[in-house]
Amino acid sequence: MAFFLSFKEIWRNRGRFFLFSLVIALITTLVLFVAGLAEGLAQSNRQYLEKLNAQLLVFQQDTQYSTATSRLDRSRLNDISRIEGVEDVGPIGFASATLVLPNAKKDLNVSIVGIEPDRPGSPPVIAGRNINSDRSNDIVIDQNAADRAGIQIGDTIRLRTIQNAKEEFYDLRVIGLTGPRQYQFAPTLFIPYQTWDQIRPQGGQPSSLVDTTSNVIAVQLKNPSDQTVIAQRIEGQVPKVDVADIQTAIKNIPGYSVQQSTLLTQQVFVLLIGILVIGGFFQIQMLQKIPLIGVLKAIGVTNRTVAWTVVLQIILITTFGVILGSIVTLALAAGIPPVVPIQFAGSTVTLAIISLLAIGPIGGLVSVRLAVRVEPLIALGLSA
Repeated sequence: MAFFLSFKEIWRNRGRFFLFSLVIALITTLVLFVAGLAEGLAQSNRQYLEKLNAQLLVFQQDTQYSTATSRLDRSRLNDISRIEGVEDVGPIGFASATLVLPNAKKDLNVSIVGIEPDRPGSPPVIAGRNINSDRSNDIVIDQNAADRAGIQIGDTIRLRTIQNAKEEFYDLRVIGLTGPRQYQFAPTLFIPYQTWDQIRPQGGQPSSLVDTTSNVIAVQLKNPSDQTVIAQRIEGQVPKVDVADIQTAIKNIPGYSVQQSTLLTQQVFVLLIGILVIGGFFQIQMLQKIPLIGVLKAIGVTNRTVAWTVVLQIILITTFGVILGSIVTLALAAGIPPVVPIQFAGSTVTLAIISLLAIGPIGGLVSVRLAVRVEPLIALGLSA
């Protein structure tokens, strides 16, 4: 009975309800795009660290786990590798450079990551081969660099960096391709550590092999479940270092937490607006059909049936609007260029859709209460 009444009214006034479904579809599109943007920006920031083949990162003490400000000399590598429970260690250096593209294409800002071959921090290749020397001009690029710059294995690329206030250019040969591993919103190039140390931007003379420093040291453990114990050992036995697991390091990437909090706040406000819009629409609808509800109650329809009729109507309209908005979002997402950091993760999209489906009944609670409280005689004008 309740389903028949709700569907019958929707069908008789399908134009009005379809227009309102479009409003819900627009809200859905906005929520999903904000969720996709949040996930895409997060991935662009943390992608390399998240896929790191290590369990711990060692930072310089009192740098707040910042990869940009941390500096560690090579002597720490031996100190950390001798600690019980440590399987392997690898220095990682982070810097930025400009990829000079041919044919008058716009230059591309990239992250350059210095790694040692076959050590923690070195990415697995999905095509070509990996770096096998600390000093060569061979590099591995991530999928983002290949897609955005049109680079292929075997190509020679040119990097521009600032050395002692002057522009310097370096030619490097692409020998391998790894999966998406962006760092700091930029495509990533993986360079042999000693070569990286020579070409990274720096204000003075290029550093020598003796005083080479890294930003962090990646630590691979024999037993990954011993993270807390090994971290305490490293901090106790190696002077002036702080140790963090990967998730802690990600949360302390400059701007990461603030960015995600801002986007989450936007999603919450959009959902609140959706609740108000849906609630306002159905309340207006309810005020217009109070006499009809009075007739139903006068002929014996129970409050429970009336309440379920309103709830089912809200659910049907909301579900249709969410489905329509999801389809529109997927269609629009297919045409978005790869430079826009939008990524629709399954868990994020599912949570957003569940939230959108829930705001309909929540927003319509006032309408349900109003329908249940209708007095037949008053609604029909037979009593004051």
